[in-house]
Amino acid sequence: MGPQLKVVERTRTATMLCAASGNPDPEITWFKDFLPVDPSASNGRIKQLRSGGLQIESSEETDQGKYECVASNSAGVRYSSPANLYVRVRRVAPRFSILPVSHEIMPGGNVNITCVAVGSPMPYVKWMQGAEDLTPEDDMPVGRNVLELTDVKDSANYTCVAMSSLGVIEAVAQITVKSLPKAPGTPVVTETTATSITITWDSGNPDPVSYYVIEYKSKSQDGPYQIKEDITTTRYSIGGLSPNSEYEIWVSAVNSIGQGPPSESVVTRTGEQAPASAPRNVQGRMLSSATMIIQWEEPVEPNGQIRGYRVYYTMEPDQPVSNWQKHNVDDSLLTTVGSLLEDETYTVRVLAFTSVGDGPLSDPIQVKTQQGVPGQPMNFRADAKTETSIVLTWSPPRQEIIVKYELLYKEGDHSKEVLKNFEPTTSFTVEGLKPNTEYVFRLAARSALGLGAFTPEVRERTLQSSRCLSFSHPSLR
Repeated sequence: MGPQLKVVERTRTATMLCAASGNPDPEITWFKDFLPVDPSASNGRIKQLRSGGLQIESSEETDQGKYECVASNSAGVRYSSPANLYVRVRRVAPRFSILPVSHEIMPGGNVNITCVAVGSPMPYVKWMQGAEDLTPEDDMPVGRNVLELTDVKDSANYTCVAMSSLGVIEAVAQITVKSLPKAPGTPVVTETTATSITITWDSGNPDPVSYYVIEYKSKSQDGPYQIKEDITTTRYSIGGLSPNSEYEIWVSAVNSIGQGPPSESVVTRTGEQAPASAPRNVQGRMLSSATMIIQWEEPVEPNGQIRGYRVYYTMEPDQPVSNWQKHNVDDSLLTTVGSLLEDETYTVRVLAFTSVGDGPLSDPIQVKTQQGVPGQPMNFRADAKTETSIVLTWSPPRQEIIVKYELLYKEGDHSKEVLKNFEPTTSFTVEGLKPNTEYVFRLAARSALGLGAFTPEVRERTLQSSRCLSFSHPSLR
């Protein structure tokens, strides 16, 4: 029996059979490709069996060929028919068994990227960054390659390349170095009221942010920015603002690294409200015997665009203001009121109004309908100086030439008023008063044509006597 055609996978064992009979028993030898096979030269890998067969262990591609067995004895030689042995190599294109993993790291951080590929034959594995080889050509490992990155400052893509005679494959790992977030989109104003502004904005960041920070300030003030933090949505209402004020607003994003740059700013104005304060420094004087001129200054807190003023006047100040006569003024700081009765005293109050409503009334002033007499002194106030004296201060009336002032004062509400006259000045000290006692003061200016209206009452208490204080001290009881 001679050998048969055989196919074996590389590294597997192949056995070629051969048997012969004769007298005397024949000796069997083997030939490969017409050359004798010497088992002793194969380090035991090739053995000739007692049965005559040929056993090839861990077959290699070099074992492939045409085999013949030869039986010989003293009677002669007999050749078998040749039989081919085919050694097949399993060929598998390279593939990744462990793909490289993308990482997100802090600036200056370290990271290792592992790449494992298999195939038959086993592929070589290298790393590249762009077109640059990171693995030396003469030190390219088979099957597995670990890229060690240290002190990473910039984000980059790294490519693992596995190659064999059957092909080349690639896989990319993205190393992202965390950075400050980008600036959000410019805020968009969606709603305004007199005291609030609502804005929305685009995140401007592909990655999530921890929260947003809103900075804002009034353009009419030089103070620091106001800050709203820990905002987790892209819509926010800023409250507690001043009416009819222009504000500039920025938004910035915060992540684990820190706060990014601010967005472009948006400038917007809050809505109007009624004025929060009355017109200032209201004054009145007679222009003729029946016409007075009233003038004033704008309120400190207009809360909007002043659309006009309303002047209320009456000879009966105890009546409700709704019963007083009124005179409307279109955005001017003075007006004339005519058809007045002569030799009377009128009480005047002024308010400002916006498109939203009326502001508060000014403190009342009195105007005497006598041509040429001065108006009331302005900003009249009293301050205790000592236990027996009080200092009075004021601003003089406008226009008229003052020849002297007349002061009326009294102790409390029920005593008789005392009259004092003195030359034109802007302060006067009343002396000889009782300690710890309340006094009531009124002041009027006099011109060559007569006495003007007195100011409203001003009250002030003298200081307490130091002697009384010492007797009341607990240590002296």
